[in-house]
Amino acid sequence: MSGDRVAVIWRSCLLPGSETFVRNQADALPTWRPVYLGAVRVVSPLSRDSDVVLCPDTPRGLTGGSPRLRRLLARLRPGVVHAHFGGDGWLVSRAAEQLGIPLVVTLHGLDVTRQAAAPGPRGARHRRNLRTMFGRAALILAVSGAIRDRAVALGADPEKIRVHHTGVPLPPEPAAGPKRWDVVFVGRFVEKKGIEDLVEALGMLSELRPRVLLVGTGPLHERVRARAAQLGVDATFPGALPPPEVMRHIAEARLLAAPSRTASDGDTEGLPTTILEAFSLGVPVVATYHSGIPEAVTHEANGLLCAEGDRPALAANLRRLLTDAPLRDQLGKAARHRAETDFDLHQQTRRLESLYDSLLPPP
Repeated sequence: MSGDRVAVIWRSCLLPGSETFVRNQADALPTWRPVYLGAVRVVSPLSRDSDVVLCPDTPRGLTGGSPRLRRLLARLRPGVVHAHFGGDGWLVSRAAEQLGIPLVVTLHGLDVTRQAAAPGPRGARHRRNLRTMFGRAALILAVSGAIRDRAVALGADPEKIRVHHTGVPLPPEPAAGPKRWDVVFVGRFVEKKGIEDLVEALGMLSELRPRVLLVGTGPLHERVRARAAQLGVDATFPGALPPPEVMRHIAEARLLAAPSRTASDGDTEGLPTTILEAFSLGVPVVATYHSGIPEAVTHEANGLLCAEGDRPALAANLRRLLTDAPLRDQLGKAARHRAETDFDLHQQTRRLESLYDSLLPPP
């Protein structure tokens, strides 16, 4: 494969265990060869010996003008550099510009919400860096229309930015077999994931006593666990799990709950990958009208939605889906069809490659 078909995938911290979407997307490139480049290695199930790491210890002192980064990029000679998250896009943008390498940046959510809304000098610096990156990037990808609109409001050129759904791998068939769980939640235990709303809503379903699996860790973990026990919620807390185990548990669930909300610091979702993973398995979703979620979940078509933070409405949707098997089946089939149509990883990655190709100089 020729050198101009190399895509450097840049993530300064390579790679947190929650960012399966980065690996899945680049690994699925059919004709371009991904080379993963980061500032530091993160010990996680997604870490690989083949990852190229710039700094052995910490990225302290790493700036957008790092000569080491520029030399390494020059040696790799990629056709494009694809950075994930706005801050990382800024970090690599000067080196890419100096070397004449087209830069693609995917915006995922917090980069144009919480970080951009931070008060004081920190927020001002992040917004300034975003504007610099917007100017240097050849192409900006947003994981949802809501994130695209936020980026444009922060100064991104509408002509440079487009919505591109990363997609998820599609199993050959939807999930089949017995259901071990009534409700599964997968995500960090942080405010924007709505985990506290979910536990309170589950506490309103005492007559159903649903079997609940809450997968993940985070700062709210102990508080959520204590509240679930106080409310008598039959909840299991396995912590963070490897992606194959997460998929197995979603397949064994009657529904996935994704009650995301805007956090008090402005942190917002893009479009949660777990929703797309549930769709791929034919598992219906109970979620909220939050950010990019309604771009995938259509109320009463392939899932149920309510206003973010509305715990009684969330409880009502959970109860409705748990007690209506024909509706679960109908919504699950529609969810799988939507995944096949719009969120198939391989279909989406072919589209990504055509975007890469459009940035290359004519032969």
